[in-house]
Amino acid sequence: MEPITTTAVVTALATGAAAAAKDTAATAVKDAYAGLKVLIQRKYSGVDVTPVEKKPDSEAKRQSVAEDLADAGAENDTELKELARALVAALERDAPEAAPAIGVDLKEVKAAFLRVGSVESAGTGIKVRDSEFSGGIHIGSVKAGNPGNLPNP
Repeated sequence: MEPITTTAVVTALATGAAAAAKDTAATAVKDAYAGLKVLIQRKYSGVDVTPVEKKPDSEAKRQSVAEDLADAGAENDTELKELARALVAALERDAPEAAPAIGVDLKEVKAAFLRVGSVESAGTGIKVRDSEFSGGIHIGSVKAGNPGNLPNP
Protein backbone atom coordinates (compact mmCIF):
# COMPACT_ATOMS: atom_id res chain seq x y z
CA MET A 1 0.00 0.00 0.00
CA GLU A 2 1.33 3.41 -0.97
CA PRO A 3 2.17 5.75 1.94
CA ILE A 4 -0.14 8.71 2.43
CA THR A 5 1.08 12.09 3.67
CA THR A 6 -0.75 14.93 5.39
CA THR A 7 -0.74 16.68 1.99
CA ALA A 8 -2.58 13.71 0.49
CA VAL A 9 -5.01 13.71 3.44
CA VAL A 10 -5.79 17.39 2.83
CA THR A 11 -6.17 16.80 -0.92
CA ALA A 12 -8.74 14.10 -0.14
CA LEU A 13 -10.43 16.43 2.35
CA ALA A 14 -10.60 19.31 -0.16
CA THR A 15 -11.88 17.09 -2.97
CA GLY A 16 -14.41 15.56 -0.58
CA ALA A 17 -15.55 19.00 0.57
CA ALA A 18 -16.14 20.11 -3.01
CA ALA A 19 -17.98 16.90 -3.91
CA ALA A 20 -20.04 16.67 -0.69
CA ALA A 21 -21.27 20.26 -1.14
CA LYS A 22 -23.14 19.25 -4.29
CA ASP A 23 -26.79 18.29 -3.97
CA THR A 24 -26.13 15.25 -6.14
CA ALA A 25 -23.30 13.89 -3.99
CA ALA A 26 -23.59 10.23 -3.10
CA THR A 27 -24.24 9.34 0.53
CA ALA A 28 -20.99 7.35 0.65
CA VAL A 29 -18.98 10.44 -0.35
CA LYS A 30 -20.78 12.65 2.18
CA ASP A 31 -20.33 10.07 4.94
CA ALA A 32 -16.65 9.46 4.19
CA TYR A 33 -15.98 13.20 4.05
CA ALA A 34 -17.84 13.80 7.32
CA GLY A 35 -15.94 10.96 8.99
CA LEU A 36 -12.56 12.40 8.01
CA LYS A 37 -13.56 15.91 9.07
CA VAL A 38 -14.91 14.74 12.45
CA LEU A 39 -11.74 12.75 13.14
CA ILE A 40 -9.57 15.80 12.44
CA GLN A 41 -11.75 17.97 14.68
CA ARG A 42 -11.65 15.37 17.48
CA LYS A 43 -7.95 14.45 17.38
CA TYR A 44 -6.47 17.71 16.11
CA SER A 45 -8.67 20.45 17.55
CA GLY A 46 -6.06 23.08 16.73
CA VAL A 47 -6.32 22.34 13.01
CA ASP A 48 -9.01 24.39 11.28
CA VAL A 49 -10.24 22.78 8.05
CA THR A 50 -12.70 25.62 7.32
CA PRO A 51 -10.36 27.42 4.88
CA VAL A 52 -10.12 24.26 2.73
CA GLU A 53 -13.89 23.79 2.87
CA LYS A 54 -14.47 27.36 1.73
CA LYS A 55 -11.84 27.25 -1.02
CA PRO A 56 -11.09 23.60 -1.85
CA ASP A 57 -9.19 24.57 -5.01
CA SER A 58 -6.77 26.87 -3.15
CA GLU A 59 -3.31 25.31 -3.05
CA ALA A 60 -2.27 27.81 -0.35
CA LYS A 61 -5.16 26.78 1.92
CA ARG A 62 -4.37 23.11 1.38
CA GLN A 63 -0.69 23.58 2.17
CA SER A 64 -1.51 25.51 5.32
CA VAL A 65 -3.84 22.81 6.65
CA ALA A 66 -1.35 20.08 5.69
CA GLU A 67 1.37 21.95 7.59
CA ASP A 68 -0.92 22.31 10.61
CA LEU A 69 -1.67 18.57 10.55
CA ALA A 70 2.02 17.73 10.27
CA ASP A 71 2.84 20.10 13.13
CA ALA A 72 0.13 18.40 15.22
CA GLY A 73 1.79 15.01 14.67
CA ALA A 74 -0.67 13.58 12.16
CA GLU A 75 2.02 12.16 9.84
CA ASN A 76 1.91 8.80 11.63
CA ASP A 77 -1.83 8.65 12.35
CA THR A 78 -3.00 5.41 10.75
CA GLU A 79 -6.67 6.08 11.54
CA LEU A 80 -6.48 9.44 9.75
CA LYS A 81 -4.83 7.85 6.74
CA GLU A 82 -7.38 5.02 6.63
CA LEU A 83 -10.27 7.51 6.60
CA ALA A 84 -8.54 9.55 3.87
CA ARG A 85 -8.14 6.38 1.79
CA ALA A 86 -11.82 5.53 2.37
CA LEU A 87 -12.81 9.00 1.17
CA VAL A 88 -10.64 8.66 -1.93
CA ALA A 89 -12.20 5.25 -2.65
CA ALA A 90 -15.71 6.71 -2.28
CA LEU A 91 -14.79 9.61 -4.58
CA GLU A 92 -13.31 7.26 -7.19
CA ARG A 93 -16.36 5.02 -7.04
CA ASP A 94 -19.20 7.54 -6.67
CA ALA A 95 -17.83 10.91 -7.84
CA PRO A 96 -14.97 10.33 -10.29
CA GLU A 97 -15.62 13.73 -11.86
CA ALA A 98 -14.59 15.40 -8.59
CA ALA A 99 -10.96 14.31 -8.83
CA PRO A 100 -8.66 16.66 -10.68
CA ALA A 101 -7.40 15.16 -13.92
CA ILE A 102 -3.63 15.42 -14.12
CA GLY A 103 -1.83 13.70 -16.94
CA VAL A 104 1.63 13.54 -15.32
CA ASP A 105 2.26 14.58 -11.70
CA LEU A 106 5.85 14.33 -10.47
CA LYS A 107 7.24 15.44 -7.13
CA GLU A 108 10.72 15.25 -5.64
CA VAL A 109 12.30 13.57 -8.64
CA LYS A 110 16.08 13.59 -8.99
CA ALA A 111 17.26 12.40 -12.37
CA ALA A 112 19.70 13.14 -15.14
CA PHE A 113 16.95 13.65 -17.71
CA LEU A 114 13.16 13.73 -18.03
CA ARG A 115 11.47 12.80 -21.29
CA VAL A 116 7.69 12.93 -21.61
CA GLY A 117 6.17 11.83 -24.89
CA SER A 118 2.52 12.60 -25.39
CA VAL A 119 0.08 13.67 -22.68
CA GLU A 120 -3.64 14.28 -22.99
CA SER A 121 -5.55 15.40 -19.91
CA ALA A 122 -8.83 17.09 -19.07
CA GLY A 123 -7.07 19.07 -16.33
CA THR A 124 -3.40 19.85 -15.81
CA GLY A 125 -1.22 18.23 -18.47
CA ILE A 126 2.09 18.03 -16.62
CA LYS A 127 2.93 19.06 -13.09
CA VAL A 128 6.52 18.85 -11.79
CA ARG A 129 7.41 20.09 -8.30
CA ASP A 130 10.51 20.10 -6.13
CA SER A 131 12.56 18.18 -8.69
CA GLU A 132 16.12 18.29 -10.00
CA PHE A 133 17.26 17.35 -13.49
CA SER A 134 20.95 17.60 -14.35
CA GLY A 135 20.81 16.71 -18.05
CA GLY A 136 17.66 18.44 -19.24
CA ILE A 137 13.98 18.03 -19.85
CA HIS A 138 12.18 17.14 -23.08
CA ILE A 139 8.40 17.40 -23.21
CA GLY A 140 6.59 16.34 -26.36
CA SER A 141 2.96 16.92 -27.22
CA VAL A 142 0.67 18.08 -24.40
CA LYS A 143 -3.08 18.57 -24.73
CA ALA A 144 -4.72 19.84 -21.54
CA GLY A 145 -7.74 21.72 -20.31
CA ASN A 146 -11.46 21.29 -20.45
CA PRO A 147 -12.24 17.98 -22.19
CA GLY A 148 -14.65 19.81 -24.46
CA ASN A 149 -11.75 21.95 -25.68
CA LEU A 150 -9.47 19.06 -26.56
CA PRO A 151 -9.23 18.40 -30.28
CA ASN A 152 -10.36 15.04 -31.59
CA PRO A 153 -7.49 12.85 -32.83
